[in-house]
Amino acid sequence: MAFLDRAKQVQETFDGRLRNLGHGKYGRILRMARKPTSQDYVKVLGITWLGAILIGTVGFLLYIFFQVWGPDLWSTYFAPLFP
Repeated sequence: MAFLDRAKQVQETFDGRLRNLGHGKYGRILRMARKPTSQDYVKVLGITWLGAILIGTVGFLLYIFFQVWGPDLWSTYFAPLFP
């Protein structure tokens, strides 16, 4: 098969998939989808930042906890298990 014939076949396959995009199982979702307003975007951004700050704070507190009390916990409870 020549290069141009193969390229045409690939292009037709791709176009066929795009043509059926709105009719498949995701078609209704795509038809109902809309561009978010700036107010929606700010809400999502705020919630994302709160989640990142919360996860970072918990991780930092765990880090401090194990830096301060970790060696004592290891020597008291776990070191006898590994002579």
